[in-house]
Amino acid sequence: MKQLTAVFMFTMALTISGCASSVSKTEKVEYLTYVSAGQPVPVKDFTDSQGNSIDLTESHNAKLLVLFATWCPDSQRAIKALQASDLIVDPNIDIIGIGREESKASLDKFADEYQLNFPLVADSDRSIYAKFANAGVPRFILLDGENNIVKAIIAEDGNPLAQVRW
Repeated sequence: MKQLTAVFMFTMALTISGCASSVSKTEKVEYLTYVSAGQPVPVKDFTDSQGNSIDLTESHNAKLLVLFATWCPDSQRAIKALQASDLIVDPNIDIIGIGREESKASLDKFADEYQLNFPLVADSDRSIYAKFANAGVPRFILLDGENNIVKAIIAEDGNPLAQVRW
């Protein structure tokens, strides 16, 4: 029984590490990023989990798009780091979370649990995420005030905010 439990735990650790995809976690996926610095953001209009419209062109603040998954430990760590940072209260930065393969209900529960004060967008079919990358969460997409990409970051490491600089 102990051996079976150990095998199960090892398999689970391999399965959830990397947060590449919720479809096939055992296969190594090459992370591709489809946006680069200087390009305009490929999506400017969203509807958050509360039904509010978000038009990125309405604000000239810098923006941080957080592409994440609620089930992913790396995403959870990145969200906690973000919540503990000064970015969360900076009036010159708009933060929008985009939940890859998430529903409104899962995002509302996550927002409640993590006490998030920024809008979350459900991307249940990956149609938004697919404009930015093929795999890997969390990702931080930094935009300037004109909604051009400043930087795209795969934020899986222990200090996910280290590279966040406009």
